Amino acid sequence: MSVFDVISLLGGLAMFLYGMRLMGDALKENSSGALKSAMEKATSNPVLAFVLGLLVTALIQSSTATIVITSGLVAAGVMTLRQSLGVIVGANVGTTVTGQIIRLLDLNNNSGVSEWLRVFQPSTLAPIALVIGIVILMIASKNHVRSIGNIAMGFGILFSGLLAMTAAVNVLKESDFTTQLFSNLGDNPFMGYVVGAAIAFVLQSSSAAIGILQAFSATGLMSFHSIYAIIVGIYLGDCVTTAIVCSIGAKAEQKRVGMVNILFNLGKSVLVLVVVNVIHSMGLLDGLWDKVANSGLIANTNTVFNLACAVLLFPLLPLFEKMGKLIVRDDKQKPHKYQDILDGLSPVFFSTPALSLRSINTLLNKMFELSKINIEKSFKLILEYDEDIKAEILEEEDSIDGMTDRVSRYMVELQPHLQSEEHVSILNQYYKLSSEFERLGDCAVNMADIGETMRDNSTKFSVAARHEMSILQTLIYQIIDKSDMAFSRNDQGSATEIEPLVRVANELIAQMRNNHFARMSAGECSYMADAAFSNVMMECKRICSVCSNIGVATIIRFRPELTDHEHLYYEGLQKSGNAEFNATFEKAYDLYLGQLLVGADIYDATGEKKGAPIPAPASDSSIEGQISLESLGSDKKDS
Repeated sequence: MSVFDVISLLGGLAMFLYGMRLMGDALKENSSGALKSAMEKATSNPVLAFVLGLLVTALIQSSTATIVITSGLVAAGVMTLRQSLGVIVGANVGTTVTGQIIRLLDLNNNSGVSEWLRVFQPSTLAPIALVIGIVILMIASKNHVRSIGNIAMGFGILFSGLLAMTAAVNVLKESDFTTQLFSNLGDNPFMGYVVGAAIAFVLQSSSAAIGILQAFSATGLMSFHSIYAIIVGIYLGDCVTTAIVCSIGAKAEQKRVGMVNILFNLGKSVLVLVVVNVIHSMGLLDGLWDKVANSGLIANTNTVFNLACAVLLFPLLPLFEKMGKLIVRDDKQKPHKYQDILDGLSPVFFSTPALSLRSINTLLNKMFELSKINIEKSFKLILEYDEDIKAEILEEEDSIDGMTDRVSRYMVELQPHLQSEEHVSILNQYYKLSSEFERLGDCAVNMADIGETMRDNSTKFSVAARHEMSILQTLIYQIIDKSDMAFSRNDQGSATEIEPLVRVANELIAQMRNNHFARMSAGECSYMADAAFSNVMMECKRICSVCSNIGVATIIRFRPELTDHEHLYYEGLQKSGNAEFNATFEKAYDLYLGQLLVGADIYDATGEKKGAPIPAPASDSSIEGQISLESLGSDKKDS
């Protein structure tokens, strides 16, 4: 075999592997959402899970991808380790579909095929697929259509690579070394086992390893007794790679998925080696033992081995699960920073709902407190970025997220134990507010990210913008404090003050945007600062939206008729001309908008005194003239 033949072989291998990757990635991209949704619905029925694993792997052409997705779902709690067992076995069977497709190579070696079958010869099919793929890619603009083009291109490149490899290895027919090599593999199954495992481990794909074996079958030097051990070795080599991928930065349950896959394939390998040799010693494989292995025989052997082992080992899956748990120990649980508060969420209190609700209230107050602190820190990062403060925000955000997950599960478990309408009403309020407090924490993280982006881009706000930001910041703090008092003290008075302050904040933000646009037009502000300013304003509106929802949730405790009809509260504020509401609004409006206009009069972008002030927007003394209900309603939802 000359150096040019080796180059052709390696080039064909590269095309084959790239074609597999391109086709598999396109298939996953085109169907990943549907596949994940289907896998999430896997039940405790192992047969259904097996079928699901088989179909998913046959579709995306990768057992590794299927098992990695499964491990992710197990880690997320969507599936249990027990439910994943059937998927693992199905994935191992589904990967044989690739070999059955590649067996079309045999048509190339059969000169007696009919005219219509010639269409399915790889030498014909590959260029057809390539032409279809490139045409689609050249004319299509939508991603899902282009994915179809990539699938066709991948299919064509895959077979082109196989044909190149087949042509390169044809010269090995006359090689004494190659003849002796395959003879030794047949006489020493363990050597074949090691070779197969090594090839699959290096290529990280059992389908690719089987495909290469099918390409080498074109030499006519391989027989059944020289390839069956290689096929078995391929199983173990591939599953080790899968286990490594599952273990990278993973939890114990994810690692167990990979370990169960190794144990299953190890059991499968031992079973095949033992059974094949026992049957051969009984003389039952004499007709097959020395038969020349073509692409079809390799594909069929692979499929039969996997199906037979799936059937025989299926009853032992619970044993593999236990062994996986013994080998992979539980993670050492790092105690939660606020574990003492989380410990209060005990099922022991279910028989006394008042105690459960008190524990929930304590935890929600801690979540609100942490979110408030993070908001204050994030405002500092907007003006002067500090990596340590950003790290503190992220650490507390992790705590908030952990508490949200824990309290949400606890409230769902508590609900069936509640008897009184009052307790049900309180739980409903808590359930809604838990997500609001988490949203407040998310706003802080988003603001910190804005500060980091400003640091990275060397962006600074003008003196005028910083002055206006400080005014808005003070108002935001007042709104958050009112929300805190409303929830922690169940204070209806504080709750009713939130909405007029939120509407003043909306007016203030609108005027700040007008002022900012004026600075932009005058060339006093950069476009990078404009993007940061707009993002900060958006996060401030989200904070106001969260606080408004906290206020309304508190008011509903006193006015149960508003449950699921919060819009009636806003409509009532709009139409009734509530004197208390108007007084709060007008006082805050004069205070904060007055400071804003004074600031606009005094400062320009460089800190120099300006001449004429920016005029205030025309406003009516009535609420209708000050803000529209439609603009308020849009702020009730996350944007």
